[in-house]
Parts: sequence; structure tokens; C-alpha cells
Amino acid sequence: MARRRPLRLTTRVTLFFGTMALIGGIGLTVATFLFARTSLLDQAEVAAQQDTFDNAAQVQQDLENGRDMTSAILELQFDGNGYGLILANPTAGVPSDTLSRNGVSRDDLPADLVETVEFGQSGQQIYTYEGEPWLAIGVRIRSADVGYIQAFPLDSTENTLQALATALFVGAVLATVVATFFGWSTSRRLLRPISRVADAAGNIASGSLEARMDDESDPDLNRLAGSFNDMADAVQERIEREQRFASDVSHELRSPITALTAAVEVLDARRDDLPERTQQALDVVVSQVRRFDDMVIDLLELSRLEAGAQDFHREPVDIVELCDRVSHRYGHGELPIEVQSKSPRKAFIDRIRFERVLGNLLDNASNHGGGPTRIAIEPAEQKHFVLIAVEDSGPGVAASEKSRIFERFARGSAARSRIGTGLGLALVAEHAQALGGEAWVEDRRGGGARFVVRLPTEDE
Repeated sequence: MARRRPLRLTTRVTLFFGTMALIGGIGLTVATFLFARTSLLDQAEVAAQQDTFDNAAQVQQDLENGRDMTSAILELQFDGNGYGLILANPTAGVPSDTLSRNGVSRDDLPADLVETVEFGQSGQQIYTYEGEPWLAIGVRIRSADVGYIQAFPLDSTENTLQALATALFVGAVLATVVATFFGWSTSRRLLRPISRVADAAGNIASGSLEARMDDESDPDLNRLAGSFNDMADAVQERIEREQRFASDVSHELRSPITALTAAVEVLDARRDDLPERTQQALDVVVSQVRRFDDMVIDLLELSRLEAGAQDFHREPVDIVELCDRVSHRYGHGELPIEVQSKSPRKAFIDRIRFERVLGNLLDNASNHGGGPTRIAIEPAEQKHFVLIAVEDSGPGVAASEKSRIFERFARGSAARSRIGTGLGLALVAEHAQALGGEAWVEDRRGGGARFVVRLPTEDE
């Protein structure tokens, strides 16, 4: 199962602000709506109760003055579309259905409220009539032995609550959008110094040891920039000190190594005068002195590469012809050179550096890969680049070693012998980078290793 890729810090901060704003907006919207709803309904109930009691008092007065119930209720004034209903005592002989306004009967009222009023109690209830909310309030007029119920439409209150809910919802959405944008901009602003640290660190890692951070206006961030610059100064000083040490040691070793090599060559020329056991010891000394000499030369070359002391002479070069020439020089004249279709034949490189790169790859294949099997020239995925690959049929390179095999004195587990200086592939990587490309190793189809160098075909 593929591992889920973690979200970027900017995205997490933005989502945090947006989520907090959304939760807060929803909570505030719900609380505000509930408070407003309770307040509006309370106001509507108080007004309805006052109006009901006033009309009930008027009905009581009319009935006490001898008016009939029909006249009493017909003379009442109702605001809006409300209506009133007199519930007569069944013994009065007057049906309640005839004592209402707007043709509404007791069947249109809540049965529980009607029953409560008929039993001599007062009450109120919110109900739905013809799809609209209503508030009914009932009182008992004991002196006339009748009940009075008045109903009030709540559609205006409901419309107000709906408008309020819409406004609150829109406000919560806008607040979430604003908070999300604020979180995004804030995280970008706060993380900008960290991005500059990452850029400076990347420049240093790629070889630009002089890269530094500018001073920050914020004291805390300026402390970070200062600490980073101090660290970069210490790293640069240590690297340069080690480079000078390696260069100085290699240079100082040239003279004694040269003298030792000359002395060993003199002894080797007279090996026939030496006993057999001495000849065997001399062979060991000769091979090790030559290997030591090669190692010193390679170290000096690496030191010059790192210091940028070597001259460049880049020009368009026919790499197919140059590969053939280098192969013959290194004893692989029969090695096939295969050029894929649409692959460029020319590269913008330095001839001497390229010869060192290809020669070291051929030597590496001979020493550790059972010999090279072919040189492949292929088009690169990147525009204006070409790939040159040296393949072998040896044991290959383990996956855990592919990233470090181009380091100095690094040897793969398959390289059991101590042939070579251990610096050949490090020189390949340094020369490739100096030419504007890079080097890596991958598995060869069918077994073995495939060392690839990517080089530019045009001047950058």
C-alpha cells in the first residue's frame, strides 16, 4: 500500500485557520439564530397574549351587556390575518362553528388547546394551519361560561428568521473564506524566511559555499539568519581546510612517490639478478607503488576540480567518434558503440575531461564488472542533453550502494578486489558536474550495471 504523502506546512496552517473559522462561524451562527428565534417568539407571544386578553375582556363585556355571542365576536378587530373563536357551552344551544371569523371552525384549532379551554383552563400552542405556522391562545370567560381562542399567524416571524438564518450562513461562509485567505497569507509570510533558509542550504549543498542569508527585519528571524550564516561559515571553512589539506598532502607526496617509483623501476629492470622470493616481493612493491602514484595523481586532480583550478575548453564534439577513439586507447577497440535513433551525435564538452570520464568508466567495468559490453548513446528526457552509458555484465550494484558509489574510496560489495584507487567514479562525477551534467548508475536489463553520464549538447 502506497504511503500517503504528508501535506505541506502551508497547507496545514491554511486548513487550520479555515477549519477554526468554520467551526467558530457555525457555532456563532447556531447560537445567534437560537437566541434570535427565542427572542422573536417571546415578543410575538407577549403581544399575542395582550391582544387575546383585551379581546376576551371585550367579549365578556359585550356578553354581560346582553349582546349575543355572534354580535360580540363579529365586532372584534383582528390585526393581519388572525381570527378569534368563541367556544360556547354546549347547553347554550349555540354551535361554536358559527361564532368565528374568516370561516374558521374549532376543527382548525389544536384539539389539545380546545379541550383545555373547554375544561375551564387557559393555554397556548404553536401549530400549523394550511402549511403556515400559527400561535393560538385560549382563555376561559367564566362569567359567560364560554371559552375564547384567538389565533395569530407567525409567517412574518418565520420569514424574519429565515432571512436571519440566510444572512448568518452567508456571513459564516465569508468569514471562513477570509480566515482561510488570512491563514494562507500569514503562513506564507511566516514561512518565507524558512524558504530562504532552504534555498541557501540547497545552494550550499550544490557546491555554492558562499551562499548566505540576508539580514531580517524581525529580531527573531534575524537571529535565525545569523545562526545559519555562522554555521555556513564554519562548514565552508572546514571544507576548504580539508580540501587544502588533501591538496597539500597530495602535492607533497608527489616528490617522494616519484623518487620511489624511479627506484622501483630500476630494481624491476634488474629483476633477473634477484632471487625468486625477492622478485615476488618486488612485484608486490611495484604494483603498490604504481597504485599509490595513481592515487596521488587522482587526489591532485580532485583537488583541482574542487578548487576550480582546471581550465575549460568546451566545444561541439562528435561523441561517437570520440568514444571510439577512447575505447581503442583503453584497449577496447572491438567494443560496440550503439547510437539510438533521434539521439544527438554531438555534445558541447571539453575533450580531455570527457576522455577522463569515459576512460574511468571503462576501467571500472574492466576491474569490477567483468569488462564492458557496449557503449550506448541515447537521447535524454531533458532537452539539449545526451546520455552516454557504459554497460557491463558483472554482478551489478546493490540498490543501497547506488547513491554512494560515486564517493571517494567507496567500493561496492561486488568489488572484492582492491584493483584501482577507489577514486575513479568520484572523478567521473566531478568531471560530469563540471561539464554541466551528472552521473549515476542503474541496473542493466539482463543483469549487470549501467553507468550513465548526462552531458549538454549546447552551450548553457
